[in-house]
Amino acid sequence: MVSTLTTGGTQLRKEDINPTVTGFALQSYVFKELLMVNKTSGWTQSYYEEDASDLTGGTGAAVKGIPRLADFPTGEVTFREKMTTMEKYGMEGVISFEDRMTNNVDVMARTLLRIGRAVAKAVDDEIWAVISESQSATNINSESIAVGKEWNSDSIANRDPIQNILDAKRKIAVNNYDPENGRASLLLSPTDFANVLGNPNIRNAGQFYTSDVTRNGNVGRLLGLKVKVSNSVTADYAMVIIDKEAATWQSLMALRVETIDDPMISWKIRAGEFGVTQLTNPKAITLLDNTQK
Repeated sequence: MVSTLTTGGTQLRKEDINPTVTGFALQSYVFKELLMVNKTSGWTQSYYEEDASDLTGGTGAAVKGIPRLADFPTGEVTFREKMTTMEKYGMEGVISFEDRMTNNVDVMARTLLRIGRAVAKAVDDEIWAVISESQSATNINSESIAVGKEWNSDSIANRDPIQNILDAKRKIAVNNYDPENGRASLLLSPTDFANVLGNPNIRNAGQFYTSDVTRNGNVGRLLGLKVKVSNSVTADYAMVIIDKEAATWQSLMALRVETIDDPMISWKIRAGEFGVTQLTNPKAITLLDNTQK
């Protein structure tokens, strides 16, 4: 009967483990759904970062006031060529035959959950590092909150996250991107989420609205922005980003799960994916610096 159980278990795991790990991972991704996802077969990915400035006619060739029979001014969109290389993400776990069959704790379920989360967290960490430019804000917009007015300032009266977030949206709009109409998100760390929601200006103004769906880091809406909370956000920073426009996830291989069975000894569950993040429209992002100066 032992061999029958092992063979049956293998067949059952082939049907169950793969979608279970994938399901856990898909619920754990917070930032990937903010990006345009593009399937590719290339290892090296070249892309073009577009200059967000309005086109002008140049010296002596204004867009307005073209004389009769005169040539139209020429406008040229400028791009910067960049290149990225695919990155491999993965995690595996080994469960002994004895643990699977006898433990009081469901080690299989816990291992599947943690493997899925590990891959999703690694992807989210990298996406945040790219879209925030590792907090250097070289090409993206940045908004530094004034000294003494941080969201965790000792003086509660000085905290004004509503105006700070509006300023972040303004910088995106000034650069010719539209952060309105539900197209943008506010990314927060758990600490700053508590600071924002606990702010009396937001509580008294009723600016925060909860969402019916709280998976993938979605917790509600604030000032027309979808609010996402993740530990991948560096503490004391926040971000306003236009969904599906600011960056792209180039996917070489979507999340894949393999089960390796060593009968009556162990099961190994391995999950991995290949992809890379590209910051294509940096001015569709504003990084809020909430660090105490």
